[in-house]
Amino acid sequence: MRIAVVSDTHGHVGNTTAAVHLIQKQDVQAVLHCGDIGSPAIIPLFAAWPTHFVFGNVDHDAQRLAATITAAGQTCHERFGSVCFDGIQIAFLHSDDLSRFAATIDSGDYNLVCYGHTHVAEQHRVKDTLVLNPGALFRATPHTLAIVDLPRLDVKHLAVA
Repeated sequence: MRIAVVSDTHGHVGNTTAAVHLIQKQDVQAVLHCGDIGSPAIIPLFAAWPTHFVFGNVDHDAQRLAATITAAGQTCHERFGSVCFDGIQIAFLHSDDLSRFAATIDSGDYNLVCYGHTHVAEQHRVKDTLVLNPGALFRATPHTLAIVDLPRLDVKHLAVA
């Protein structure tokens, strides 16, 4: 299975549309959005895949975003998401709550923890947990997203043109 991980769209439809076009070429089966959605206009752009959303610190109208996510047939996890794909336990959150972020990583309950907020693409391991930031689709140079091959946890960061 292959998933796309995105974050920090901040309501920027143009950058997100470019990211969606790139994702379409990657044969993914699902998308995780790690917060700072920024606008309900972002949500329908991911209609081609089951997409799981969490909120970030700039998602001030969470009620409206949640209603739009639900109406689009997608999944709203509020501030913390957890899914299992191909036997891989995945948590995703925005990481602005540093104590929750650290506790999630340190719990050992997840094979993969995806996060946003910093706008910096990176990955590292903490014991058996791969910690992944896909980068950001707004206020980052370059704009990036991540593709993860499961269950191997092979990650590619891709620049969005």
